[in-house]
Amino acid sequence: MKPTMEILENVKQNSARNKDEVFTRLYRYMLRPDLYYQANQNLYANNGASTQGVNGDTADGFSQAKIERIIQMLSDETYMPHPARRTYIQKANGKMRPLGIPTFTDKLIQEVLRMILEAVYEPVFLDCSHGFRPNRSCHTALKSIKKGFNGIRWFVEGDIKGCFDNINHSVLVGIINNKIKDARLIKLIWKMLKAGYCEDWRYHMTYSGTPQGGICSPIFANIYLHELDKFVVNLAKDFDKPKERKFTPEYQKISSKLEYIRKRLKTAEDDEKAELLRRRETLRKELIKTPCKSQTDKKLKYVRYADDFLIGVNGSKEDCAQIKHQLSEFIAGTLKMELSEEKTLITHSNQYARFLNYDVRVRRDGKIKRGGPGKRAKRTLNGMVELCVPLNEKIMPFLFEHKVIRQTEDGRIKPERRKTLLRCTDLEIVSAYNAELRGICNYYSIASNFGKLDYFAYLMEYSCLKTLAGKHKCKTGKIRNMYKDGLGGWGIPYETKSGRKRCYFAKYGDCKDAMSFTDNISKATVRFAYTTTTFEKRLAAKICELCGATDAEHYEIHHVRKVKDLQGKEPWEQIMIAKRRKTMVVCESCHKLIHGKKFCKTE
Repeated sequence: MKPTMEILENVKQNSARNKDEVFTRLYRYMLRPDLYYQANQNLYANNGASTQGVNGDTADGFSQAKIERIIQMLSDETYMPHPARRTYIQKANGKMRPLGIPTFTDKLIQEVLRMILEAVYEPVFLDCSHGFRPNRSCHTALKSIKKGFNGIRWFVEGDIKGCFDNINHSVLVGIINNKIKDARLIKLIWKMLKAGYCEDWRYHMTYSGTPQGGICSPIFANIYLHELDKFVVNLAKDFDKPKERKFTPEYQKISSKLEYIRKRLKTAEDDEKAELLRRRETLRKELIKTPCKSQTDKKLKYVRYADDFLIGVNGSKEDCAQIKHQLSEFIAGTLKMELSEEKTLITHSNQYARFLNYDVRVRRDGKIKRGGPGKRAKRTLNGMVELCVPLNEKIMPFLFEHKVIRQTEDGRIKPERRKTLLRCTDLEIVSAYNAELRGICNYYSIASNFGKLDYFAYLMEYSCLKTLAGKHKCKTGKIRNMYKDGLGGWGIPYETKSGRKRCYFAKYGDCKDAMSFTDNISKATVRFAYTTTTFEKRLAAKICELCGATDAEHYEIHHVRKVKDLQGKEPWEQIMIAKRRKTMVVCESCHKLIHGKKFCKTE
């Protein structure tokens, strides 16, 4: 049988060749076992695989028999998704974001459906969309702004109010039905949308929206908002207008005078040449101060990440107001959602607009720079997009929230020790600070004012030193002397198989201009660290990795959240620790004994 992933790759290529192609009979791929092994491979390494849904189902117990039961339910269409377990996480503004946690069986089925939908829709999605897509991220969206928004005069900052919670089910299913003519697949999608959720042990029906936390929710949102992308692209085609002239009359007049002087210099006498050179220098200084672009063109640029989007407009403020009104009408009329008035702002491009936690503006800078020997001086920064770190609005609140700094009565900022880390080892303390420092500096690595993070790194380092000093009940100077490397730096020494090494405090400058950031994180390290063979092959071998039984009727995968959580008291824990695996194939009887807290002895 041809591998299903190879078939889905062919589906993807067909979709790329013909954007308007309609697909049928996709539901049959939901009934192929190899996709479920791949789905489990995608999900099991995530900590959420051990998070229980409403029925306590987790990645623990994955087996061939489980796949057969799922396929049988899908085949006779008796499968009914369980309601998601609702919990809440805090947002940056203090509000609570609802999070839906499906059961692991529902996650497996959703992951298989996601792979099928991605094969169909990924080639169709437009380049302006960057959220929840393979090989795309916040950085690809920001870099497209940096390249494509040069010279823009106005920004329209867009935000859809409660996007995930307000997706209209009928509209979404109608959009999918235009591309996929498969009644059984549409019926399955409809069941998932109407599964409901449980909160405080009470069931609630879902009339709109997709659960944030669901495997299919991101691709459902992209399919839904793809209609907005197409609308804005068509709007840009009608709005765009070519330049009537390239330069302003004032700039053209001075340029003509300079051209006249250049020609005169070829034939001028020595006494006349000095005066011409003086006039040329005066005119060049005047030319640099004169606006160059005629601004007779109209242009609209658009970038979207999830439900946040930024539109760049070359035109008047009235044009921006009209574009905002058209967007509001389309979102309300076609998508049945609401454009957030308080977050959808019209901002002049010489002021900062906020997008993906970056401050974005277009420079107005008259500084000149020569491109090289023999080349003319130019205003190289004028009209170029600038991405900046919002230090006071984002970085400083992070430091206060995590108790890294405190403000004294006279308003000064001081690094503070973090009491929550005092019980950790020295190596864990430095590693925790390094993870936070690198995470923020990596995200802001493409910022024009990246150097401002020097202050952030200073506060983090001295907070780390104070935390270590608090742990050892000494001063920070003693900590530096204790861990100095003899080369002017300091780091925590630790032992490895290859010898003694040091964990240094991270340098923020190493994160500058990182080459690649994507949402698609390679699973190679996880795959090599935890498995030497695939789940399919390990289950097909029909050997209990605990008792060695080969005649059992069923074999299942025992799954734990983290290997480091195992204490090594039970034989099965010792085996998993020795293999450094969070999964183990066991027979059904051994699996019951493991969960019964009994020994399962091996000979």
